[in-house]
Amino acid sequence: MPRILQADVDEVKARTNIADIVGERVALKSAGVGSLKGLCPFHDEKSPSFHVRQQVGYYHCFGCGESGDVYSFLREMDHVSFTEAVERLAGRIGYTLHYEDGGAAPETSGRSRLYAANTAAAEFFRAQLLTADAEAGRRFLGERGFDAGAAAHFGVGFAPRGWDGMLKALTAQGFTREELSNAGLVSTGQRGVYDRFRGRLVWPIRDVSGQTIGFGARKLFDDDNGPKYLNTPETPIYKKAQVLYGLDLAKRDIARGDPRRVVVVEGYTDVMACHLAGLTTAIATCGTAFGTEHIKVLRRVMGDDNASGEVVFTFDGDEAGQKAALRAFTEDDRFNAQTFVAVAPDGLDPCDMRLQRGDAAVRGLMDTKQPMFEFAIDRKLGGFDLSTVEGRVGALRAAAPIVAEIRDQLLRPGYERVLARRLGMDPTEVRSEVERAARGGYAPQPVRREAPQIDPETGAPVVAPVTLASLPRTPDVAVERDALMGALQYGHQVDQPLLNRALGTPFRTPGLDAVREAIAAAPDRTRAGWVTEAVNSVREPYRSLAGELLMTPFPARDEERAVATVADLTRRLVLRQLEHEKQELLGAVQRVPADSDGGRALRMRLRDIDAERQRFAES
Repeated sequence: MPRILQADVDEVKARTNIADIVGERVALKSAGVGSLKGLCPFHDEKSPSFHVRQQVGYYHCFGCGESGDVYSFLREMDHVSFTEAVERLAGRIGYTLHYEDGGAAPETSGRSRLYAANTAAAEFFRAQLLTADAEAGRRFLGERGFDAGAAAHFGVGFAPRGWDGMLKALTAQGFTREELSNAGLVSTGQRGVYDRFRGRLVWPIRDVSGQTIGFGARKLFDDDNGPKYLNTPETPIYKKAQVLYGLDLAKRDIARGDPRRVVVVEGYTDVMACHLAGLTTAIATCGTAFGTEHIKVLRRVMGDDNASGEVVFTFDGDEAGQKAALRAFTEDDRFNAQTFVAVAPDGLDPCDMRLQRGDAAVRGLMDTKQPMFEFAIDRKLGGFDLSTVEGRVGALRAAAPIVAEIRDQLLRPGYERVLARRLGMDPTEVRSEVERAARGGYAPQPVRREAPQIDPETGAPVVAPVTLASLPRTPDVAVERDALMGALQYGHQVDQPLLNRALGTPFRTPGLDAVREAIAAAPDRTRAGWVTEAVNSVREPYRSLAGELLMTPFPARDEERAVATVADLTRRLVLRQLEHEKQELLGAVQRVPADSDGGRALRMRLRDIDAERQRFAES
């Protein structure tokens, strides 16, 4: 495969704002001068520890240690090759890449071909919706209140009834049958390869960045023996447990909302109805129950670092769906946001409600929402006759585990009182039953001591990465740490001879000294990209520490103060070096005759050091 010219790789990265790329997956907020933060997309967390520094094009997570530049972010998130990451970013900014030896761009590149195939299929389906054969599809949309503009906005298309219409169209564009099969667009049977979607209305399913990764298709004809809804199967780019339909359209308004609100509905037409009615933060799952992976995706988009957000579920009365949603929120990695349920009084879904009662009624659903746990309690109590003692006792035993699942120790007493009022029972009795349910559901687990990890090649124990939190808490370490932090973030603005001198002597902390060596070895600290190269050149197990030093917000109110502070720290390091040299010289003076040439040379050097220390102290 031809290699992209390094100059083009550097140019594309220089023209790309890493915050824009990361911001498509993670809600970022200001975290100090030149730094942004959000919930890490590489591991599950409840408080944001993922930082992005736009000026240097670098990210680092203080929770899991993941760090890198915009290319490594795409490679980790989308599992693409380095070449694919560069090509994708070049395409975003309209930059023409050049390849070594004049080679042409590779025509096949793994996952990028799956994205391209799905994009081509989406265009094919949209065009087919305008044909005479798609009358049934247009009628389906019209009967549900969606005109041509709505169909175009959501990219709705039509899959022809023929055996291989899409297959022929896409192979004519250069896609192989293997690629189309890997993308989930075709199937193989006794009669050979054929279109997976035939005679159906088709919705493109996009990831959070807006790339088409699959489809959902609704049956239109009675002679179709398939399921009512047919989705793309699992592929390298389509994981139904992580996909939320409409999130690409909703994410901007979710991030801008006050409070940040997500409306979870049950189907594609419900998402369309909500958006057209003004609830533009509506999303839906794709052929699967709402689960913990969906929660993780939404939390990153919401920037869920406080309790002000809202997640509102709408249901049409399906018991299984309600139980699945409640189950997702009773796990440890649930939202920090408040969760609600909104059900129309007559059980209408948002699509039917908009059709029968108009846009205002759909928006009014939010006025009927009630807290998730209160809704769950009411549903559980509905199965008992509360006019009898036996019924109330049975209802208490059934509802107590729901209240016991509330981890928030400020919320649980309130819901105990809610349950007591619903049942007309003594709050003390309800509290005792809830505590009994909690003890039964959360038995202590034995502590497991994991054996140390062993490198399979060397047989040696794997050394854990050194982090800022593991450094000793001494004044010397603090000076070294802050100086390196400043050198990585503002070193290009500090007097270079002064910085070189400060970094020219080994540090006393091994991890910090490894970072110092990498910075000192950087040939040109005024060149773009030097920081990333320096961090990547730090030897293990100290590379993660370098990433933390780069991404930790420097303690200064603005850039000017930051640069001044870094300059002061470098001077302090030089002073420390001079003081150390002075003490060594004082010891040496005691070991040689005072009137010897060596003694005189040592005393002259001592005078020079004192004069130099005086100059630095005054500056």
